[in-house]
Amino acid sequence: MRIFYDPDNIESLGRPVVTVGSFDGVHAGHGILLDTVKRLAAELHEQSVVITFEPHPRIALGTDSGLSLLTTVGEKAMLLERAGIDNLVVAPFDKQFAGQTYAEFIERFMVGKLHIGGLVVGYNHRFGRDNEGNYDTLAPLAERYGFAVRRVDQYRDDDDKVSSTVIRALVAEGHMKRAARMLAHPYAVAGTAVDGRITVDNPYKLLPPAGRYDVAIGGRRTTASVDGRVILTDIPDSDVVIEFI
Repeated sequence: MRIFYDPDNIESLGRPVVTVGSFDGVHAGHGILLDTVKRLAAELHEQSVVITFEPHPRIALGTDSGLSLLTTVGEKAMLLERAGIDNLVVAPFDKQFAGQTYAEFIERFMVGKLHIGGLVVGYNHRFGRDNEGNYDTLAPLAERYGFAVRRVDQYRDDDDKVSSTVIRALVAEGHMKRAARMLAHPYAVAGTAVDGRITVDNPYKLLPPAGRYDVAIGGRRTTASVDGRVILTDIPDSDVVIEFI
């Protein structure tokens, strides 16, 4: 998977099929949306693209009080690559970006920079200034610029809504098995082990409560202890991904 951090320097991707959002956790509901992107891309013989934002919009807009995130940008990229996405665009988010109308966002970014051939949106996805853009308002723009639009319905697990908010609550309470089910993969923390300690410096990265957990590291099952912002384990010094199983 190719990753682009500068939207002004994206090489030609043809007329790709795109979806856009925070994708925090890259959970099972996101998986349904990503599968739709890949199917439409295959139908059109084009590449798949996910657009996400850095920093998180709430951080950029100064409304980040109490914010916790399931995935850092690096973890998100890892999960999107595992999901089979061809390209990730990490768009810088600031107040100027947030001030665009939905039509400006589509015309300037989606059409002007990416030349999209298809756009996939979630059932409740809204975008642009004042959240005025949605599936219904996309129709005239899609017709004008000649791209396909698909909408994905809400995903539920045992009739429970699957969302990043719900999963954050589960991880915060240490319900890692239930969180993994809604994520469709184990909860992951990427970091660097030094003397058996992994210090999670990103203040927004959500960790489970203090305690001892079953984990997998590089395919090896072991245990790890969470103590505040530190994870204690028995692995040698290296860059690692800890998966709570």
